[in-house]
Formats: sequence, C-alpha cells, structure tokens
Amino acid sequence: MGPAESSISDPSTADGSSSRRARDAVDRFVSLWEEMASTWGINRTMAKVHALLYCAEEPLNTDQIMDRLDVSRGNANMNLRSLVDWNLVRKTERTGSRKDYYEAEKDVWQITARIIEERQRREVHPVRSRLEECAEVLVDDDETIAERPEAEQVLHRRFANLIDLVQVLEGVSGALLPLVRNKNVDQIEQLLDGAVHLKDADSNQADSSH
Repeated sequence: MGPAESSISDPSTADGSSSRRARDAVDRFVSLWEEMASTWGINRTMAKVHALLYCAEEPLNTDQIMDRLDVSRGNANMNLRSLVDWNLVRKTERTGSRKDYYEAEKDVWQITARIIEERQRREVHPVRSRLEECAEVLVDDDETIAERPEAEQVLHRRFANLIDLVQVLEGVSGALLPLVRNKNVDQIEQLLDGAVHLKDADSNQADSSH
C-alpha cells in the first residue's frame, strides 16, 4: 500500500467522516437514499453507493466502498459502472495508486438533471415505443383503423390516449431539463406557481358544480 492510500485506508474514515456525529449523519443519509432508490429509478445498492460518494470529501476506491457499505466486490463494481453510465459518478486516478477511484457529482442541480434525463431515456421513451407497437398491431396494411371493427377502434383509441399522455410527460421533462441545468429558479417557481393556480382553479370549479 502506497503512502497516498494509507491515510484513508481505515473504512471508518473512508467517507471523510472525521467524527462519530459526521459518520452517523452519513449512515442516515445512505439509508435514506437507499429507501428512495425507486424514486430515482435505480436499485438500492446503487443508491447507497451514490449517497456515500456524494458525502465523501475525497474520491473513494472500490475497497473502501465495499468496507463502508458491506457489499461484495462484484456488487460494488456493477453499481459503480451504472453510476458512471448515468454520469452521476466519475472515475479518477490517484497519484501513487494503481486503483480506480470514484467521485460523485456534488451539484444537486446537475444530479437532478441527469436523473431526469436518464429516466426519460431508459423508461419513458421505451414505454412510448412499446405502446406504439401495441397500437400498430391493430392496424392492417390494407386498412385504416377506421375500417376495423368497433371494438378494435376503441382499443386503438385507448392506446393512442396513453401515447399522447407519455408524449406530454416527455414534453414536460424536455422543458424542465434546461431550466434545471441552468439553475433557473425563477422560471421553475413560475411553472410551479402556474401548476398550483391550475389546481386551485380546478378545485373551485369542482366545488361550484356541486
């Protein structure tokens, strides 16, 4: 072990926690991030690794992550690769060491933008494509959907409604992404205010109809 590694080889300090209080805070955050994994669209171990790296003052290597989180090497490596693919973590080098080190993006705005972008690419886009495939099954090369039996037309409209909804969600994400990347708080707040006003208007309209 080189001198550059020895100062942080103890897993109790691997995340940069210089006190029991700091270590406990990191433990709580790792647990929270693990519980919220499904919200971000990632698995629980991937969330734990990301949380640890987000809190770390210095880049960590795989051994330090394994020791701190009590995960296997294969599990750690697989989730580190996923985090790198999501652009939430960067692989770095450390002078005097042949190991790979990893550091997380610390800018919460960029983290949010990357999660939105990746979830859109990995989840929303594929859903739209699959829905379009379902709708296409009902369309014959020689006939339009209007020429098909009524039951098939109804089913096609239901698929079309879902496709329209997914496209709206894609549009919302697409409009939100540049605002998040640019940390445009004012415009984001304006969008949220507009959504609140629409909700209030709908509630008032519903009340007046009774």
